[in-house]
Amino acid sequence: MVVLDLEGVLVPEIWIAVAERTEIPALRRTTRDEPDYDVLMKGRLAILDEHGLTMSLISDVISGLEPLPGARQFLDDLRATTQVVILSDTFEQFAAPLMRQLGMPAILCHQLVVEDDRIVDYALRMPDQKRHAVEAFRGLNYRVVAAGDSYNDTTMLAAADAGILFRPPENVIREFPQFPVTRTYDELRDAFHEGERRCA
Repeated sequence: MVVLDLEGVLVPEIWIAVAERTEIPALRRTTRDEPDYDVLMKGRLAILDEHGLTMSLISDVISGLEPLPGARQFLDDLRATTQVVILSDTFEQFAAPLMRQLGMPAILCHQLVVEDDRIVDYALRMPDQKRHAVEAFRGLNYRVVAAGDSYNDTTMLAAADAGILFRPPENVIREFPQFPVTRTYDELRDAFHEGERRCA
């Protein structure tokens, strides 16, 4: 089984797109910069509240996004040969339109709490859900190869039979030298095959 992160691997970073639309630089901060997801999200919610940003505005930004070049073909090729699950710390409300563009792959992610078109909170499926999901898949006797790009992916990569970084920032590469680094979908595909051989 292959498990993939979503943002930065298959689709653009949603919060960076919101930052560009709203011209609020602080919203460019992502899990590539901040290891503590709760700190990151609480900061985002405070910014949304301070600037009066609505769920409708963010949905409009997302409606203009497309998968990264080559992502749909890469994903289709993987799904033709193996089980693929996306494990993401995004939210169902954000992910739905992007999943349609990717052919509706299975995704496990979180939920936003929205009241009167304002995002007032977020509900995690569970803390560190990516790692727990990989451990559950392995508990079902799946061999798991995982790929992601950020701090919040590293426990998932460590829990998998083989973990791979895809287009990570230099700070993540430095802190997690145990994971091989790939920068193109061809390299990632080859790394998956190598990981599967090691898992066999």
